[in-house]
Amino acid sequence: MSVLRAALLIARKDLVVESRSRELAYTTLFFAVSCVLVFAFALIREGRALEDAAAGILWVAIAFSGTLALGRAFERERQAETLKALLLAPIEPSAVYLGKLTGLLILMIGVELIVVPVVGLLFDAPILRAPLLLAALLAAGTVGFAGVGTLFAAMLVRAHSRDVLLPVLLYPITVPVIIAGVRGTAAIFAAEPNLDVAGSWLSMLVFFDAVFVTLALWTFRPVMSD
Repeated sequence: MSVLRAALLIARKDLVVESRSRELAYTTLFFAVSCVLVFAFALIREGRALEDAAAGILWVAIAFSGTLALGRAFERERQAETLKALLLAPIEPSAVYLGKLTGLLILMIGVELIVVPVVGLLFDAPILRAPLLLAALLAAGTVGFAGVGTLFAAMLVRAHSRDVLLPVLLYPITVPVIIAGVRGTAAIFAAEPNLDVAGSWLSMLVFFDAVFVTLALWTFRPVMSD
């Protein structure tokens, strides 16, 4: 079985299970929207938000809700003790990583489809000014964040304090991704937008994605073998 086909089957399995329970989807979405609402009450004064607040709050909500989703990425396999069987299947270990990553990306993108309009509404952010560029920034940032997070979630699946260790390990590594996402989004949302700057940050995000996902693919097998 090819790596791509196996990855798609694993992603489909995760999405089918999630569609039946919807536990993680509802929890992640509720957390992201709650995060935006808390910042809205704190930073909006007399109907106006602080300058550049929308971009930062959007990415904070994505990062926090994404961490929640990543913390549960391998939870079902751990509880049912099926992770070992999955790794013993006649497929490349990288297919397990890609399948888990694909399922998480679909979940996070679904959350972003709701969170972005909420941020635009509450903070009067011009989300339709350059929709394709904004979508590309969000997609590239999500891939980079989830790419590293999926690897760390797999590393910590057997750890007793995995929920505490995951953000401790994840955030220092993904700081460049979050910063690039915030600065690129802020360049779009600014009163005087600079789409060239936003495009430069997008290029940096694509570079980060290529490096992070490649390293994760190389290290996933030894990480799960130990």
